[in-house]
Amino acid sequence: MSSPHSIWKASTHSVLSGQGPSQLPGPWRLMLLGDGSPTRHLRLLTGYEVEVKLIAMQLEPSIDQEAPKEIEELRPPLIRRQVWLNCGTDTLAWAESWWNQNEAEKHLQDRNQPIWKSLTQGRSELFREVDGLALVTAKWLESGFNQEGPFWSRHYRFFREERELTVIREVFSPKLEKWLGSTPREKLKID
Repeated sequence: MSSPHSIWKASTHSVLSGQGPSQLPGPWRLMLLGDGSPTRHLRLLTGYEVEVKLIAMQLEPSIDQEAPKEIEELRPPLIRRQVWLNCGTDTLAWAESWWNQNEAEKHLQDRNQPIWKSLTQGRSELFREVDGLALVTAKWLESGFNQEGPFWSRHYRFFREERELTVIREVFSPKLEKWLGSTPREKLKID
């Protein structure tokens, strides 16, 4: 699958500063701009363990133009992993991540485990930096979520020992409004 198409993006400055659009309700601001684990948040919200459904994990010979620019900071050859995240019977997120091939082989031995669990085994320290916030669309996302788009998306990097480990993009289903409240899904202004 190709990366979803962005129809609106927040400026990098507004995301890094934690401003984001003021129209986003507090719970959505935490989910999209916070540096916590989204898989842990999904489990806490729903009461269900997050089930990872692997779509693909393969060498990425060329980077899609819709992919986050931060991928350029990773050493090739690159692996791209795509998954659906399910809680109970609900598909609540889709995610893609890019890795240096050696790092992927080292950290993603159980491909059906959430990345956060894989990376925190042994209690290793990580730093997460949210770099981007967007509204995205793709027909295959609408089919997977069984909802019309656009959808909220964010991307971030994990750092370990002051270097980039991976770039991750997550796209969230509107079904999360059940727990987080309604949110606008149109082009927004940054205050």
